[in-house]
Amino acid sequence: MEKKIYDIDLGTITLRTSPRVKHYSLKIHQGAFIANMPEGGNEKFVLDFINEKRSRLIRMLKKALPQRPPLSEATEMQTYTFRLHIFRTDREHVYMSLSGDILHIACPRDMDFGKDQVQQLLKDYLEKALRHEARRVLPLRLHTLAGQYGFTYSGVRIAHTRSRWGSCSAGGKISLSLSLMLLPAHLVDYVLLHELCHTVEMNHSERFWNLLNKVTSNKALALRKELRGHPML
Repeated sequence: MEKKIYDIDLGTITLRTSPRVKHYSLKIHQGAFIANMPEGGNEKFVLDFINEKRSRLIRMLKKALPQRPPLSEATEMQTYTFRLHIFRTDREHVYMSLSGDILHIACPRDMDFGKDQVQQLLKDYLEKALRHEARRVLPLRLHTLAGQYGFTYSGVRIAHTRSRWGSCSAGGKISLSLSLMLLPAHLVDYVLLHELCHTVEMNHSERFWNLLNKVTSNKALALRKELRGHPML
């Protein structure tokens, strides 16, 4: 027996009950949590454990997700709206400029890209640019898709989430990760449509997947599988 529960932080959690299972267990498989219970097991016990260990489980999920390689002058990255160009210069400090469809990040010639603090600095610059672009284009694209397919929502915000591409509250407010800007356009649309479908079906029931299939030309599962191969910022 299997039941799926949607959690705003941890995503879809699959609860499985089997007579062959003797002990409770919780594991991550392909970026999603699976809880195994003995037959007649206590679902509340599992959910209470998940809530108690939520912070730890979020960290576990982040580690289980695909990771991006370190940033350097050899990095080739095409985002939703710009191409990243990291290069060395004679200037003493790092500076950034977004010119047309290219984000330039200039680094001192002696900068060591292998240092953790350098990686964090570059990620901070990249995050700033992605946030700016996400605020500029994602709300408009969400509005367009909602109008195209007849969805309504109460609001939208951009956040730097590290384990969820998007979420939708019970009140219909949609939160979108700025990491969406690292995806190709068809996967951006998939995530936006996924959250719009949650304004109608808050869980991941069969009705939800039928609705998402309807607005993605029956490609929902294939798109979900493709999305799992993309790391967040």
